Amino acid sequence: AGLEAPSTGRVLLDGKAVTRPGPDRGMVFQSYTLFPWLTVAENIGFGLHEQGRPERERNEIVASYIDLVGLKGFESHWPKQLSGGMQQRTAIARALANDPEILLLDEPFGALDNQTRGLMQELLLGIWERRKKTVLFVTHDIEEAIFMASRVIVMSARPGRIKSDVPVDLPHPRHYTLKTSPEFSALKAQLTEDIRIEAMRTAQV
Repeated sequence: AGLEAPSTGRVLLDGKAVTRPGPDRGMVFQSYTLFPWLTVAENIGFGLHEQGRPERERNEIVASYIDLVGLKGFESHWPKQLSGGMQQRTAIARALANDPEILLLDEPFGALDNQTRGLMQELLLGIWERRKKTVLFVTHDIEEAIFMASRVIVMSARPGRIKSDVPVDLPHPRHYTLKTSPEFSALKAQLTEDIRIEAMRTAQV
């Protein structure tokens, strides 16, 4: 990816140093990163194919994740035939099909319209509530962070440091109406103030 080795520090996953890409980490980007020459089913099964998993096993896993993300009937569609939300559902299914230890998402819903974004939030949260995977979700949307997370990490302005670590003790399963609750509003006010202070510091530089 063109990333240089860090000059200091290290990244650990379950106590083991991360030094290169690996199947224990799944990644979903903001841009749609599906292989355009592969169908939905082939995209989801790509990692399994690379691992040399038997065809029957691959097909069973792919079918289960197609059902999980609501893409039944679109198995043979090409990425260009899908909406943005459907492409991201495919990308999430592809990442999860490898059964990673942690799922990394870099603003995965940033390019979607507001209504689709809300639906995707509920979809991913529902998957988490069933599978309980560790998820690191990067977003600039405060409401999205609160709705999706068990804890919200706020980063400081340059240089980026952890400014606050806020637990989100809201019940599961979560419904979109939670966003209008007093508890949700209180968390939003707290995080908005934290981020506003950092934005003001940046503007004064």
